[in-house]
Amino acid sequence: HNAAFDTSFMRPAFRRVGLEFTNTYLDTWQLSRRLFHGLKNYKLATLADYFSIPQENAHRACDDANVTAYLLSRCFDELQNAHYVSDIATLVLFEQDGFDISQEKPWHAVILAKNEVGLKNLYKLVSYSHIHTFFRRPQITKKKLFEHREGLLLGSACEQGELFQAIINKASYSEIFNIGIFYDYFEIMPLCNNSFLVREEMVKDDNELINLNLEIIKLADKLNKPVVGTCDAHFLNEEDSIVREIIQTAQGYKDANLQPELYYRNTEEMLHEFSYLDEKKAYEIVVTNTRLIASMIEDIKPIPDGKFPPYINGADDEIRESTSEKLKELYGENPPTIVVERVNKELNSIINHGFAVMYLIARKLVLKSISDGYLVGSRGSVGSSLVAFLTGITEVNSLPAHYICTECKNFELSVDDSTDIGFDLPDKDCPVCGAKYKKDGYDIPFETFLGFEGDKDPDIDLNFTGDYQATAHKYAETLFGSDYVFRAGTISGIASKTAFGYVQKFMNDTGTIFSSAEVERLMEKCEGIKKTTGQHPGGIMIVPKDKEIYDFSPIQRPADSKGTDVITTHFDCKFLHECILKIDILGHDDPTVLKMLHDLTGIDPRSVEIGEKNAMGIFSDTVSLKVKKDEIMSEIGTFGIPEFGTKFVREMLKETRPTKVSELVRISGLSHGADVWIGNAQNLISSGQATLSESICCRDDIMIYLIHKGLPPKVSFKIMESVRKGKGLTVEEEKIMHEHDVPSWYIDSCKKISYMFPKAHAVAYVMMAFRIAWYKVNYPEAFYASY
Repeated sequence: HNAAFDTSFMRPAFRRVGLEFTNTYLDTWQLSRRLFHGLKNYKLATLADYFSIPQENAHRACDDANVTAYLLSRCFDELQNAHYVSDIATLVLFEQDGFDISQEKPWHAVILAKNEVGLKNLYKLVSYSHIHTFFRRPQITKKKLFEHREGLLLGSACEQGELFQAIINKASYSEIFNIGIFYDYFEIMPLCNNSFLVREEMVKDDNELINLNLEIIKLADKLNKPVVGTCDAHFLNEEDSIVREIIQTAQGYKDANLQPELYYRNTEEMLHEFSYLDEKKAYEIVVTNTRLIASMIEDIKPIPDGKFPPYINGADDEIRESTSEKLKELYGENPPTIVVERVNKELNSIINHGFAVMYLIARKLVLKSISDGYLVGSRGSVGSSLVAFLTGITEVNSLPAHYICTECKNFELSVDDSTDIGFDLPDKDCPVCGAKYKKDGYDIPFETFLGFEGDKDPDIDLNFTGDYQATAHKYAETLFGSDYVFRAGTISGIASKTAFGYVQKFMNDTGTIFSSAEVERLMEKCEGIKKTTGQHPGGIMIVPKDKEIYDFSPIQRPADSKGTDVITTHFDCKFLHECILKIDILGHDDPTVLKMLHDLTGIDPRSVEIGEKNAMGIFSDTVSLKVKKDEIMSEIGTFGIPEFGTKFVREMLKETRPTKVSELVRISGLSHGADVWIGNAQNLISSGQATLSESICCRDDIMIYLIHKGLPPKVSFKIMESVRKGKGLTVEEEKIMHEHDVPSWYIDSCKKISYMFPKAHAVAYVMMAFRIAWYKVNYPEAFYASY
C-alpha cells in the first residue's frame, strides 16, 4: 500500500543524504514500520484496526485507496509530532532505533574496504551485525552502513541483492532509481548463476535473465555507475561443485544436487558469459571496470604488522624493582655472580624488547589470586625465566641446582653433574652458620622461553583454579578497562571424522558410490571448512589504550550465542597473538584441590617439601600408603594424583620406578610429548641402551646435553628447536653431533620425536602433583574428601 503526493518539500532533505527524487511515491507500509513499533505486522487491515480507520470492503481498489489516504494522514501527524521534515529521507530509507530485525527483509550486498579507514569501519559493521542485529545470521542495517560508509565501496551483489530484487519484482522506476543511488557499483553475473529463477518459474527463460542484466546496465549508464561482471565464486575449480553439494546435503538442502556453476572463471570464460553484449561493452564490464574497482583499493592488511602491547606507566621500573627486592630477600645483599649475571641478562632482554608490561600484568594477576587464597600454576616455558620466578609469576626457579642458607644467605652450587634438580641434593647444613640449607634450582636455560637472542614473543600461560578463573578475567578488565580486554576467539573447522560422515551421508542419500581413494580425497576437501566459532579456554586479548579492537579484529559472541555476555575476537586468536598481547588465564583443577586441602588441614601447600621421602614413595610402590599392592590392584600408589594417576603414566612409573624429583620431571615430559616415550625412550631404557636420566625427555634436555658435549650454544639451541617441533635433523646437524661424540642412539631418538614438552611446564606440574601426593600420604581423609 502506497500513496502518491507532492514531495517537492522533501527534495532538499533527500539531497542532504545523497539521494534524488524523480516521480516519487511514499510507501506507507514502509513508513508505518518506521513510525509505529510493536505491531505484529504492517498489513493494511492491521493498521486500519489499530487506528480505527473504517474499512468497508477490503481489497477493493477505491476502499483500499481511502484507507491508505487516512493512514498517510496519521503518518503525517506522527511526523509533525515527533520528527523534522529533514528526517523523512532517513525514516523512509533507513530503519529506526527499536525496530525488529526479525521483521525485516534482508538483502545481500558486497562491501569492499578501500583503505585503513574503510577497514576499521568494516570491522565495526561486522561487529555490530554479530552483536546487535543478529537474526539467524549476522545482518547490517542500512542506517548503520550509512553511518560507517567512509572508506567503503558498496556493490549491489547477486540476485538476492536489493537492486536485482527491485527490478525482478517490477518496482517503480523512482524506487529502483533511489536504490541504485545507494550503491557504488553494480554487478551482473553469468546466466547459469540465476538459472534457478527459470526453474522456479520466476522468470520465463534465459532471454528474460539477459533483460534483467540489461536493465541493470541501463540504470548504471543513467547514474554513471560502473557495472562489473562477477561470477560469485563459491569454489575454485569447476569440479569442486561436488564438495559444496556434499556439505549442503549434510545441512539438509533439498536442492543440493542442483549446483550452479559457481567456480572461479578466467577472463576468457567471463567474456564468453557476456557474449550477448557487444564486444566493447563486454570488455568494459569484465576487464575495464573490474580493474577500476581494484585500483580504488589501497594496499592494506587485515591485521597490521608490528606489535601493539598495552602500556603501563613505569612497568620497566616496577619489574626491575620487584626483581631486585626478591633477589636480595632470597640471596642476600650481595647475590652470587652467577645469579646476578642471569638476572641482568634476562632483564636487559625483557626491557629492551618491551616485554616488561607482559611480566607486570602476569605478576599482578598472580598476586591478586594468591592474596585471595588461591595458588597459581604456570605452564609452558615461562618457568625458564628467573625474572618470572623472582617477580612471583612462577614457582619454578630456573637456576642450576644449588643450596641457599635462609639465615646467612650463603650460596653453594651443586658439584654433582648427575643432579640437575636442587630438591634431589642430599640434605646439608650451612657451613657458615649451621642452619639447615634450603635446596632449589631446576637448571632450565632462559633461551627456552625467549629464544637464543632473547627477542621471541613471551607466551605467559597461567593455571588458575577453575573457581577463580572468571574473577581473574574480571580483574584484567579492571586493570585495562572492559573496552580493551576481550576473550580470545577460535574458529573450528569440520573434523576428519565429521567429513567422513558427510561423504557417507551423501553416498547413502544419493545412491552414489565412490572408490575409497575418492572418499579420502573428498574428505580432505571438506576437512577444515568453517563449522562454528568459539572461545579459547582462558585466553584474553589486551588492546593498548591508544587503539581500538577494531584496529585489529571485529568482535562477536562465541558461536553467535545470544545467551552469553562473553565477547570474543572475530578472528581466530592464533592470527592475532603476535600483534596484540594474549595472556592465558586458564582454569585448572590442581589449584582448586590445593585450596581445599589448605582449608581442611590448615597446612599451606607452599610449605610442603618437594621430594619428601614418604610422598615420593607412592610414585614407585604403595608402602607409604600403608596398603598392599593387591588391595588396590596396582604396584603404584598414584591414583588421584594429577598427571600421574592415569593408566598410561602408571605403567611408565612401573617401568622406571622413580625415586627422585628429576625423574618425575622426566616422566612428565615423556608423557606429554609425542613419539618421545613409546617406540623411543621406552625401548632405549628397556634394552639397556640408555637410562631414564640419559634419555631425551624434555626439549631443554637437548640444548643442555649438546652444550655439555661441546657443541656451540647457538647450534645446540637450533637443534633443540628443530627436534621439539618434529622437524628432525639436517645432514649438517647430524654430522656436527657425530663429530662431538654424540651417541648414535641419541641422534636416532631426536629424529623420531614429533613434539617435546618444555621442562618448565613439566616442573610446574610435578610441583603441584607432589604437594597433592604429600597430602594423600599425610592427610588421607582430606585428600579423599577433596578428590
